[in-house]
Formats: sequence, C-alpha cells, structure tokens
Amino acid sequence: MKKSIFTLIFLIFSLFSYAQFKNASFMINGYTLPYQIMYPENYDETKAYPLVVFLHGAGERGNDNQKQLTHGKQFLIDNFHLAHPSIVIAPQCPTDSYWANVMRHQIDNKMTLTFGVSDSPTQPMNTLMALIQYWLSSEKIDTGKVYVGGLSMGGMGTLELLWRMPRTFTAAFPICGGADLSKLSLYAKNTAVWIFHGSDDSVVPAQNSRDIYKNLKELGCDTEYTEYEGVNHNSWDNAFQEKDLATWLFTHTK
Repeated sequence: MKKSIFTLIFLIFSLFSYAQFKNASFMINGYTLPYQIMYPENYDETKAYPLVVFLHGAGERGNDNQKQLTHGKQFLIDNFHLAHPSIVIAPQCPTDSYWANVMRHQIDNKMTLTFGVSDSPTQPMNTLMALIQYWLSSEKIDTGKVYVGGLSMGGMGTLELLWRMPRTFTAAFPICGGADLSKLSLYAKNTAVWIFHGSDDSVVPAQNSRDIYKNLKELGCDTEYTEYEGVNHNSWDNAFQEKDLATWLFTHTK
C-alpha cells in the first residue's frame, strides 16, 4: 500500500514538473526547430523577463520535443520558474546534426574533436540564433539578463553561441564542452563564463575546458572553472547540484 502511494506521488510530481514546460516550434527558411518553453510563475505578459537558453547533449537529439529535458529539467524548474523568474527555452537538435560546427572522428570508443575547421553554422545553430533573436525582439525579454548553458554537445553549442552572438549573453555555463580557442576574444570581456568538467571524462577530455578557462582568464574574462575529481562524462549531475550556479548567473547583468 505504502509503495503504491509513493509511486502515485512520484508520478504526480513528474507530471507537475513536465507541466511547467510547453511544446513550441520555430520555423524559418523552411527549417523547423522544436523547443520546450517554460514561463515564470505568475507570468505577466506586460513585463520583460530574463531569458535562459538551455542546450542538451548528443544523446538527447531527435524530433520528439521531449528528450532535450532528460538532464537539467529539475534544475531549470527549481531555479527559473519561481526563484529567479525567467523565460526558459530548451530547443532540440535533430539526430543527424550538431549544435556546434565541430569535426568528430571516432574509432571504436575513442573520439577526437576538432574545432575551428569551418566558421559556417550548422542548420540547427543557424535556426537557434534566429529563435533567440526572435525572443530578444519580442519585448518580453530583459536584454540585460540573457543566459545560456548546456552539457556536452550543448556545452560546445553554448561556447559557439557566445562568439556568434558576442554581445547577447550576460553569463554562460558550459558543461563538459569544448571550443575554438581562437574565438574566445570575441566575447571574453562581454560575457561571464562558469565552466564545469569531470577530471576523468572519457568522451570529451577535461583539457578542453582547462584550456578555455586559461585563455579566457588571460583575456580578462569574468570566468570560473570547477573540475570534479574522479567524475566521468556526466559532470552535469554535479553541476546541476551547485547551489550557487543560478545565483551566480543572476549577479551578472548588462
């Protein structure tokens, strides 16, 4: 009996959590990008709110407009629905593409990532930038409080967005990502960046984040780096438990 009650409570809680997000889609130039959107508690259409953009990893690609919230959903609800009222958008990248323009070469379980091969945006990135610009032009966004973060592929997408839209984002939180180091100077003095990575990441080497942090620091960026000792690729589990992350984001305004 007790087990059934707990199961029912869990299901209700899960449904409540998902109910915070609504299905949405954005199309431009014949290309459609599905996304989830969450409005703050007691949303007032006459007010301008902060915007939080969340980018998922490669494992959550698809077209169901659901999997992109596999990781980070509760973090977003807990921090941006009521505590720091914001409009949150979480787009979904299709299975056959990638947020960042990165060359991936994999043999067995060993993958090599090379950034800066081309400056051309992927189709999902191109559409995502148009979606962000749409919201920035909607008069529903406080353009001094625009934040972006993501994990793995989404961490790479986060860092690419920063140089493609260099005066847009107030602060960012890339998790276990990587970037073209030659592009860091385009946003180093405009955007605060808190980087996260696991020391034992076997998919995306932590050295990527170490190099990004070192270079951003030298460029005068307001940047932080947290490395989780002994943690593999799923360092997002640790990052989403950081009690100060949302507060840190919102201490930065333009």
